[in-house]
Amino acid sequence: MVKALLTTAMLIMACYLFAQQSAPDGHYKLVTGNNIIQAKNYYLLTLLQQDAATKKLLESDTALANIAQRKLGGLEHALKTCANNAPCYTESMKLTEQEIQAVSARLLVLYADNNALGKLVKQHLIPSGTYILFHQERPAELLRKAWEQDAMGINFAIGVYAEGRKPNYPLIDSISFNVHHPRYGSMLYSPTYVVLQECAGTRLFFLPSLRASLQFIELNERDQAADYEPMEITVNKAACDRIKMIKWTSYKYSVILVPGAGPDDPAVPLSAGGMLRCRLAAIQYHKGLAPFIMVSGGKVHPYKTKYNEAEEMKRFLIQKLQVPENAIIMEPHARHTTTNMRNAVRLMFRYGMPMDKPGLTSTEKGQSMWITSTLVERCKRELDEVPYKPGVRLSETEAEFYPLTDALHIDPTEPMDP
Repeated sequence: MVKALLTTAMLIMACYLFAQQSAPDGHYKLVTGNNIIQAKNYYLLTLLQQDAATKKLLESDTALANIAQRKLGGLEHALKTCANNAPCYTESMKLTEQEIQAVSARLLVLYADNNALGKLVKQHLIPSGTYILFHQERPAELLRKAWEQDAMGINFAIGVYAEGRKPNYPLIDSISFNVHHPRYGSMLYSPTYVVLQECAGTRLFFLPSLRASLQFIELNERDQAADYEPMEITVNKAACDRIKMIKWTSYKYSVILVPGAGPDDPAVPLSAGGMLRCRLAAIQYHKGLAPFIMVSGGKVHPYKTKYNEAEEMKRFLIQKLQVPENAIIMEPHARHTTTNMRNAVRLMFRYGMPMDKPGLTSTEKGQSMWITSTLVERCKRELDEVPYKPGVRLSETEAEFYPLTDALHIDPTEPMDP
């Protein structure tokens, strides 16, 4: 009996320690390298490039290096033979299912707890939380799933922004080029050539496909994921400096979240809905319910607008509603209400705000009711995660929410806001 109890206790302790080791670390600093868009979309691949020991391990592996050589050979063959055939070019750039699975198998062979890959998982992938939906997997499996997600994200970006496939939200996120133009195929010669030249001689198996995806995001002017970054030392510096001095027990809520509302007219910087939402939030802020207002919304409506919802709401709060800049946190990347909630939680976590304290959403009645009712199911469906738990409703326009760390997981199907 005693032996059985000891065994049970040891299993419980092992599970507890594994759960602790699998939890994201609020003090972890994300590695961005020299490309914030790459880091946000493909964090594992960024780490594989930036960590010298891991990069050396991968480059010295013959099987993986051969994949890189075959990708380069495929690009060279495409330049010689594709002519005006657009899919011929793009297929040479994307990762095939066979290549993805071959890399997965090789990573599992190379992985060891005490080598460069093992340290990368323990020191970066797990504490970053960027692949937190895989947190119950053993480290080697987490690595495999992270790779397969990044590979899928690369193919998705090429599919949308080179091949013209439908993104999740076609009205605002579609390709900028006419893929049905008679000469569109021949236009892909130059991007293919650039990728080949930029990756010449590489032994990194993922680099040609990675460079292709990033290039097509750039050519479509879809690099909004990098806007205002690094925000903690730019648009959010004043608020971040103040966060360190806040006595959180003095406030009922950590933050008042204002979801954006884009105008229909491209000449209008801030919609009437955005103004009203700011006014609702300012009322709660001036009551002292929370030390910060977070305005959330990117360059969304109309298609390719030059105005950023969060920036315009911040300006309105300061100029019209007497809210000081150091009380405003900008979240300028969200494109939907689902990501308003998700991205808000991400910033709360990254900026060291208390995750066990509720936040408050302040918005128009319809959206507010939606946030506390059906939005959770939409998050499951569209993000494959639930970034928050609804709390108590204060009024028809205000409701509590509790942040959940699943919000940290990267979404590879939204290149502008992964």
